Amino acid sequence: MATKYRFGDVSIPHFITFATVNWIDVFSRECYKQIVVESLKFCIVEKGLNLHAWVIMSNHVHLIATAREGFELVDIIRDLKKYTSKMIITEIETNVRESRKNWMIWMFKWAGGKNSNNKVYQFWQQDNHPIELSTNIMIEQRLNYLHENPVAAGMVTEAQYYKYSSATDYYEEGNDLIPIELI
Repeated sequence: MATKYRFGDVSIPHFITFATVNWIDVFSRECYKQIVVESLKFCIVEKGLNLHAWVIMSNHVHLIATAREGFELVDIIRDLKKYTSKMIITEIETNVRESRKNWMIWMFKWAGGKNSNNKVYQFWQQDNHPIELSTNIMIEQRLNYLHENPVAAGMVTEAQYYKYSSATDYYEEGNDLIPIELI
């Protein structure tokens, strides 16, 4: 699926958004968010990801990131999405406490059947929606938007109280969930 959004200069921070198909609220469960957290940590160590800010919402993820020299953001995000989709679907299928299992698996299979790039399931929407943040004003706007997203959604009263975000790293001493490079 072609879109007007493309990754630009990987040394310039990009605001990246990717969402589950049909905006399914998969990340209302901690175990699925933890898969994304571990995958981001792996990408930092092994795939050349410089993560500057992040948040995991109920059905989408926002990142502000760059790539280390010799790496491409498009490749990192592709691999992250591919791996997390397989791991989360497997976790859903084997989670005996998941009350939405049949419905979610059916939705991912239905979405996968509509996309010739998939064998069975599609978990993430195709687009990554990267926006190159070429000015300090753009960085500050997206950083505030990303961190305030859980507040706007009514999940917390202050951004730094949301566990699955880098807001604590910016507003307090840090949450150490994922190591970031402050921007």
